Amino acid sequence: MANPSKAKGTSWESLIVGYLREHHNPGARRNVQMGAKDIGDIDGYYLHALEAKAERTITLSDYIAQANKEAIHAGQPFGCAVVKRRMKGVGDGYVVRDLSTDVRLMNRLRDMEAALAGENSELYEALDEQHREVA
Repeated sequence: MANPSKAKGTSWESLIVGYLREHHNPGARRNVQMGAKDIGDIDGYYLHALEAKAERTITLSDYIAQANKEAIHAGQPFGCAVVKRRMKGVGDGYVVRDLSTDVRLMNRLRDMEAALAGENSELYEALDEQHREVA
């Protein structure tokens, strides 16, 4: 690839897809660029349009604006950027969204958990235990 920046971005996208396939969704894949109606760089991150960024200068406001716009185009309720952390592996990258998006996500999670806990407390408790990890 003649453009080193594009090669770096493509490599970052591929690393994210590999990580998502192993830890989240085996069907994760890179998206074909759609121009003005771009739907994000990666498909398969549940409920999200995902924008991958591996740049020397980090501009969070631009990344979030782009991710939110692409979420609308993709028909997803949430947008986020996955920003490469220098000198670290893919699992150490930053997932970034604005506070209003995060609050909507947390409200959805809270409401869905309350519904599951009320409907099937044994399943809720088993899933809660399975997904609890200390940072």
